[in-house]
Amino acid sequence: MNAPVFATLGCRLNAYETEAMTELAAAAGLQNAVIVNTCAVTAEAVRKAKQDIRRLSRMHPGAALIVTGCAAQTEPETFAAMPEVSRVIGNTEKMQAATWKGLAIPDLIGTTERVQVDDIMSVRETAGHLIDGFGRHRAYVQVQNGCDHRCTFCIIPYGRGNSRSVPAGVVVDQIKRLVDRGFLEVVLTGVDLTSWGADLPASPRLGDLVLRILRLVPGLPRLRISSIDSIEVDDALMQAIATEPRLMPHLHLSLQAGDDLILKRMKRRHLRDDAIRFCEEARRLRPGMVFGADIIAGFPTETEGMFQRSLDLVADCGLTFLHVFPFSARKGTPAARMPAVPGPVIKERSARLRAAGDAALARHLGAQVGRVHRVLTEGPRMGRTEGFAEVDFGTDQPEGRVVEVFINGVSGGRLVA
Repeated sequence: MNAPVFATLGCRLNAYETEAMTELAAAAGLQNAVIVNTCAVTAEAVRKAKQDIRRLSRMHPGAALIVTGCAAQTEPETFAAMPEVSRVIGNTEKMQAATWKGLAIPDLIGTTERVQVDDIMSVRETAGHLIDGFGRHRAYVQVQNGCDHRCTFCIIPYGRGNSRSVPAGVVVDQIKRLVDRGFLEVVLTGVDLTSWGADLPASPRLGDLVLRILRLVPGLPRLRISSIDSIEVDDALMQAIATEPRLMPHLHLSLQAGDDLILKRMKRRHLRDDAIRFCEEARRLRPGMVFGADIIAGFPTETEGMFQRSLDLVADCGLTFLHVFPFSARKGTPAARMPAVPGPVIKERSARLRAAGDAALARHLGAQVGRVHRVLTEGPRMGRTEGFAEVDFGTDQPEGRVVEVFINGVSGGRLVA
């Protein structure tokens, strides 16, 4: 093996950062190494990281195995204790060119300095590498990192640090370059996207950034927003939803639960009715708006009645794309000390939520049959609508184009054109 092998676990942001690390490792001349970019969102994610590390070590004997990402940041000692691991690198260090230049293979294997993980809370700026877009036909641009909130179930702030924003001018310049390279869609991404701007001069809001991008990059056909916290959506973003057709009509919401007491115990900043009102208002401003959402099943103290209110949220908010997370206690979080719901109950509730999500998606897709959609082609036979539904084409299409297609059916959770 010569070129480094990368394995990415977890969120889109991790995939984004892996792209940046690939460039940094290549520039440093790193060879014969396996890099695992880990996730820490659940205990299961950490278990899977350890499992993958052992598997990759067997697949690439003799290669240096480097572990980084959120799990490496939050519990470096866990990975340093694994005999397969050569080096543990934190989330800040992994984005620094100097780190990769220092990872010469003779120094990696058998080194005594196996852990390079500093205090993530001391980081005040977003690394420059994080603003480089990636993707074949849809470019992802990170505009924010970290989180200032402390939800009781979440370990991520301790893996990502406090919230920090990329200045609007830097973001606009990057998107202009991406458009010049032929990208037709850009996705704004971050850990807590709606907190963008709070640490910048004059404290602009995410809506200000969206409107600025659309005004200053007229050649960008499609702008998309990744996961947001609906209670933090500002007036300018609502204006963009109502008036800007180039802002895609799909929002993924960090809802987590549908019961007010559970939301309070999660230390969320919204109530059930806030979520419902937001979805109703956004859909009033933009008919056809499509919503996805994260919902946790089996949070500590959750009764059947509390769970039912989360289940009802699928219909009450008109959700289409559901990400269901069975509650997994993370050591060091307040929720880990709360009275737990039995494992079999968590599993059963997760299954019911997923079934409700599958049914909601089926209804949404069925309603698209007979309609014409504008689709970004991501391959010769696959693309996505403005509402982010996947589309299968009956004949080959040119890649990286926006095409108008007639939807004539549904198959396997996808539209058929």
